[in-house]
Amino acid sequence: MTLAIVLAGGSAAAGLPTRSGGTLADRLAAQCRLAGADEVRFAADLDELAALVDVATGPVLVTGADLVAHGAVLRHLATSPVGPTVALVLTDPPGAGRTVVREERGQVVEAGPAQTLNGDATGVFGGALRVGADDLPSLAAAARAVAAGTVLPPVPAATPGSPATPAASQAPAGPASDVDRLFAGLAVLGTLVFAHRVRLLVAHRVGDAAELAAAEAAVDAVNEDRAELRLSVKERDDFFSTYCVSTWSPYLVRVAARLGLGPSTVTVISILFAVGAAALFAVGGGRMALVAGAVLLYLGFVLDCVDGQLARYTRNFSAWGGWLDTMADRAKEYVVYAGLGYGATQAGHRYGWALAIAAMTLQTVRHMTDTWYGALHDEAARRPRPAGTGGGGIGDRLNAASTRVQADTGSLSYWLKRTVVFPIGERWALVALTVALFNPLVSLIAVLVWGTLAFAYTGALRTLRARWMWVPVLDTVDATLHRDDGPLAARLPVVRPVGPLTLAVIGALGPAALLALGLAAVRSDGAADGLRWLLPVALLVLLLGGLGAGAAHNGPLDWLVPAALRAGEYLFAIAVGVVGDVPPGLIFGYVFLLTVHHYDLTARLEKRQAAPPLHAATLGWDGRSVLLCLAAIVGFAGIGMATLGSYLLVVFVASVVLAWVVLPARAARASALAVRTGGGAPG
Repeated sequence: MTLAIVLAGGSAAAGLPTRSGGTLADRLAAQCRLAGADEVRFAADLDELAALVDVATGPVLVTGADLVAHGAVLRHLATSPVGPTVALVLTDPPGAGRTVVREERGQVVEAGPAQTLNGDATGVFGGALRVGADDLPSLAAAARAVAAGTVLPPVPAATPGSPATPAASQAPAGPASDVDRLFAGLAVLGTLVFAHRVRLLVAHRVGDAAELAAAEAAVDAVNEDRAELRLSVKERDDFFSTYCVSTWSPYLVRVAARLGLGPSTVTVISILFAVGAAALFAVGGGRMALVAGAVLLYLGFVLDCVDGQLARYTRNFSAWGGWLDTMADRAKEYVVYAGLGYGATQAGHRYGWALAIAAMTLQTVRHMTDTWYGALHDEAARRPRPAGTGGGGIGDRLNAASTRVQADTGSLSYWLKRTVVFPIGERWALVALTVALFNPLVSLIAVLVWGTLAFAYTGALRTLRARWMWVPVLDTVDATLHRDDGPLAARLPVVRPVGPLTLAVIGALGPAALLALGLAAVRSDGAADGLRWLLPVALLVLLLGGLGAGAAHNGPLDWLVPAALRAGEYLFAIAVGVVGDVPPGLIFGYVFLLTVHHYDLTARLEKRQAAPPLHAATLGWDGRSVLLCLAAIVGFAGIGMATLGSYLLVVFVASVVLAWVVLPARAARASALAVRTGGGAPG
């Protein structure tokens, strides 16, 4: 249940009459209802707001009484999927008493009067915010503290020569409204707040009848539905997606919305297109089949963009839809790699499957570094470096250069930076073009070459920047969960002086060496069975990664630990397959299941969700590797890999059913029972 509170305290605009009839405060209340609020209340002051928040059981939408905006602005704010607590941020010059903000990576890292931000403001608080249920105690505490005058220091007087941006220097002194002081107080208390920017639509805060009339005219001048359709497209996307997909995909979005299709339905259809493309790549049948597969692949990617655009257009967001979209993206890509590998093998190329396995492994390890570098950057934004640090070092210069390039939207350097990292759109485009013009083997080689170069480029720059930031991001989460440690790693002694990253990298080198020897043996005499005695040695080296499980992951590069552990496990599984003469398709299938398991973990990390219900049953990277090694030593590597893979598939499916069907239904029944018996919502 969503509660909306219109906070009229300190606002002279609340009683202004609007052209549609009624006051501005009444208009905002009606817009809150259209935005999805189940109940709308007015609060005269912050103490009254705190009392309303105390009894709220769901998200709370708070707005001042001076906001003039399209109704879609509040609806977008109320349904924003970026985080539980989101604030409206405008680009208007700050008026008297307005709160300004400084944001990094979409997070509000500082808020207060313009004079206190020393010219670092990036926007102005728009007078409205949505507060998630978990942050309601902080909202109530901030309201009471601000009302009592115990949170915010008095606004300092501007001094001659003090640094200020043009916007800040234009901010006149004056008393802040209650909603401005409330938001600043919430930020001071350390609540994580995400910024919601207004694009294409109109939102302004007004103080008198003239400003109200001007704002209403600006609202009327913009077609709301047309703007919402354009807003369904990401503000910043990759080159191929921007110019070859988003130029026409909004038309499909409108059609899908009129047909009543949901985003998840579109996701499923895109999966079918990708599977069809993979099948055409696999069976061959000549140039026309490859071209048809390339067309299906392109259309599947278009639909992959449409599902997110449809979710933004219809405001149909859900945890399930976000999880499904993330998992489907990776599964579709790797199914296509499988089709390319099989097709290349059928065409007589000996290393078709090997290239497909290498492409999948490389891409997964890259994604693990992407996920954790993003988490690192978000954490760094929440922990601004103290003044005077950085000192113009290489990390500082790289950070400044990256910021300049990202700000130069549409320039050649901007597009080069976004393209060289080989994003999903460019990967799909490269596969489609190379397979249509050449063959599956060339396509896999192209993916591997560009992927390797992109990995080297991003890895080098991110390493330098991470050393400069020095943020222990893994220490902020359950490191054991995201390392994917099993019971064996948990019982190994801890070697703290070496460091968890060094141990994980050393652990991956053993399987890598064995795999190299195995591939050399296969190439020379067609079999690597004679290397079976080296499997225990490679396993022992791999298990060195477990010696860092209990150590603090607070080094500047320890965000790379999950990727290093993934690389070690995948390389060991592939080495077992090569030494044990396992069919390459089975090796691909087993590693594919491992990637699905690990993407499930990262998807939950990105969606701020708990561990999968049956995570302990997956045995951990250490347990799975030990079982594979034992099976290979006794001569049953293929049977062992097939059995363990089937087991992981069953556990994954059961975990998905539990997480998204059984447990939510059980929670809904418990909540309904509590309401019927007068017990209230469960805590």
